[in-house]
Amino acid sequence: MDIAYIPSPSRGVLYLGPIPLRGYAFCIIIGVFVAVWLGNKRWVARGGRAGTVADIAVWAVPFGLVGGRLYHVITDYELYFSPGRNWVDAFKVWEGGLGIWGAIALGALGAWIGARRRGVAMPAYADAVAPGIAFAQAIGRWGNWFNQELYGRETHLPWALHITSSEGGRVPGYYHPTFLYESLWCVGVGFLVIWADRRFKLGHGRAFALYVAAYCVGRGWIEYMRVDDAHHILGLRLNDWTALIVFLLAVAYMIVSARLRPGREPVVEAGAAGDAEAKDGASEDGASEGKGDGKDTADGKGEAKPEDGAVKPDKVKPDKATSEKAEPAAKVDMAKADAPEADVSEVSEVKDTAEAKKG
Repeated sequence: MDIAYIPSPSRGVLYLGPIPLRGYAFCIIIGVFVAVWLGNKRWVARGGRAGTVADIAVWAVPFGLVGGRLYHVITDYELYFSPGRNWVDAFKVWEGGLGIWGAIALGALGAWIGARRRGVAMPAYADAVAPGIAFAQAIGRWGNWFNQELYGRETHLPWALHITSSEGGRVPGYYHPTFLYESLWCVGVGFLVIWADRRFKLGHGRAFALYVAAYCVGRGWIEYMRVDDAHHILGLRLNDWTALIVFLLAVAYMIVSARLRPGREPVVEAGAAGDAEAKDGASEDGASEGKGDGKDTADGKGEAKPEDGAVKPDKVKPDKATSEKAEPAAKVDMAKADAPEADVSEVSEVKDTAEAKKG
């Protein structure tokens, strides 16, 4: 009986001329760009500089890829080092096999190195990139669809995944698309972190811890549905134990951090807030000094010309006390100034009278 299903791609690689474009690698690259883009927006909104997230990601991404591959190879070593296997396949990342636990752990180490070089606090950076990492995982999981991997038990649900390849011990059939379940779960985790961060003003690494805890909850039940070979401890798959332990650590961190360092960091990047204030101050000063009309100062030495309507110094009226003291002094000066002129005229008249009598 025909049933509805999700088809698998006939191949996981496309060729652009001689250049192979592998679906798995393409999804990871897109996810990285999304994480950096969103992380940069959140970092700037918190008061950081644009470009800081990308600079630190230059360290975090390579470390994360190496860590993800190492975790996969170590936990599934029989795929590469057992009899009849080729150990060189351990380096073929494009064929799939990146463990998120190793990617986050070693990626965090790379981010810590980049953050120290940049002079940035690691918890604040982790909070900024947390939802972007969740969205990057959601996109990256579609790489598993290209490789026809990461599926669950057989099912006849309308959204069953149709596996057609028999490589690597696969059995063609219809299975739960656990890659799709995890992709949708990661999208929800990303939006959860964004909402909680806005609602509760998470800081000091608590937004990142929330992402980790929420992801582990989903990974636990999704991992339980998978049917591919895996190591089991006390009846549970290894990744289930890892998810449980990491979940408890993340929750414990949120509780302890909230008590020791409540609230959010006032400054996430030294100097970034000062740069913004300097720019604002420069624009305000420019507006007050001539309002951008291009007028020069009065003498070219930084003294501003008096504006129209301003009270000029010679127009200022003296106060009453000053005027009362100034008036007597002015009268004395006027008397002195008039006295010599009167004396000179009288002397000239006396001389003229004397000369007239002699004549």
